[in-house]
Amino acid sequence: MSRSEVRLSPIARLWSLLNQPTHSYRPAITVFLDLNVDRIADEMNLASLGKERGSQNRPASDAQTMDDVEHLIVERIEAHKQDSHTVYLDHLHTYDERVTALSFEERFAIIQQAAPEAVGDFEAEATMGRDELFTFRRRLNESEMEREAFRKRHGLQRPARLASPGKIILKIGLLAILFVIEVVVNAGFLAKANAAGYIGAAIQAATFAALNILASFLWGLVLIRLIFHRNYLLKIVGAIFFVAYLAFAGALNLTLAHLREMPPTLDAEVGQDVLHRLLTAPFDLTDVNSLVFISIGLVFSLVAMADGLTFFDPYIGYAGLERRWIDAIQQFTDLKAELIDRLRDIREDSTEVMNAAARDLSVRRSEYDSILQSRGRLSQRFNQHQNQIEQAGRALLGIYREANRKARSTSAPTYFDKPFTTERIIYAGGEPDATARERLRQMIEETQELLKEQIKAINEAFERAMRSYREIDQMLPEDKRG
Repeated sequence: MSRSEVRLSPIARLWSLLNQPTHSYRPAITVFLDLNVDRIADEMNLASLGKERGSQNRPASDAQTMDDVEHLIVERIEAHKQDSHTVYLDHLHTYDERVTALSFEERFAIIQQAAPEAVGDFEAEATMGRDELFTFRRRLNESEMEREAFRKRHGLQRPARLASPGKIILKIGLLAILFVIEVVVNAGFLAKANAAGYIGAAIQAATFAALNILASFLWGLVLIRLIFHRNYLLKIVGAIFFVAYLAFAGALNLTLAHLREMPPTLDAEVGQDVLHRLLTAPFDLTDVNSLVFISIGLVFSLVAMADGLTFFDPYIGYAGLERRWIDAIQQFTDLKAELIDRLRDIREDSTEVMNAAARDLSVRRSEYDSILQSRGRLSQRFNQHQNQIEQAGRALLGIYREANRKARSTSAPTYFDKPFTTERIIYAGGEPDATARERLRQMIEETQELLKEQIKAINEAFERAMRSYREIDQMLPEDKRG
């Protein structure tokens, strides 16, 4: 389906209706032009013709109809009247087009259809949001049940200790500092006993530091954490691993101390000599610095082991479960906030459009009344203009007849004394009756009332949606959320 074929939403249809111009032209009312009697009399040379024809006693005293000159005057008057009538009809047509362009019927139809549809669309949006929110709430409920079952099964009453990004960076930084310090210190001690000098000692120190720091960290991170488990068998396993760790740390640092006391040599059997001393006389150290060496190594090892032990929650599996529960809460909360904002935006847009539609009807009604008033004034001006045309005709005939009388030697025809009259042009279309205006007023009021009701309905639908969201949010009692 092309975009042009996509059905617009009710609010979009109302917007497009309101954005249409009132009419597609610039109305202009031209004033009816009054006849200039003196100028016409000069153009037609009425005084001279009247005198000339009067000297010839024309028309005859017993004449009953107008002569040629008078007929020319009447034709001139009638032609102007017809021109004015054309102007009058053109402007009446303009006013009628403006009334038609107000398109009240179209607006009534669109508003009566689109406004209830907008309420229906809003309720449908709220229903879909509720279904989506319910899915996330159910997922949160399952995560909550899993968390509560885990805590009950393992006898946990406290929340999990979660490692924040800052805390993780701090712990990794501590390991790095310990590693660097131990490499520097060990290299200084081992340099005296290493034939390769400080570089060889640094390589040995880095190897032992990696084992002492990183291995101790992994002991605490994985194996020794079992000591905190509720299962007694696992506690025993964790205790065994702790003893094994102590043996490992002691053996490693004793090995390093014995290596320091070995005399500098390039003999490849130095490792066997250190192993032999460990097996036969592990605590036979002759230099007090070796004891310091062992103490420093053990302290660094214990710190690294404790760092691994507290890197996550001590209870294995609890931190991951807690984080999943918190993520489920966050997802549910974010979705609820997004749905509420979406409904609030739809409500505000719908309310704004419907209020604009109500104002638009009021504006168009005022314009309709203004058009009718202007139309009535135009009719009055045309009637007055016909009076002026008649007066101009009498004046022109009077100029001709007066000059004719003065030049005559016989009496003037009797019809000279009869006032000139023109037939009035009456517009057959008539004016809009009062009942039509009253029906329009009533339809506008009913439509505006409908818009108010739909705005109220949208607000009520919004409140119902909020209540339904809160009901979903309250599916679990507050005291079960830890």
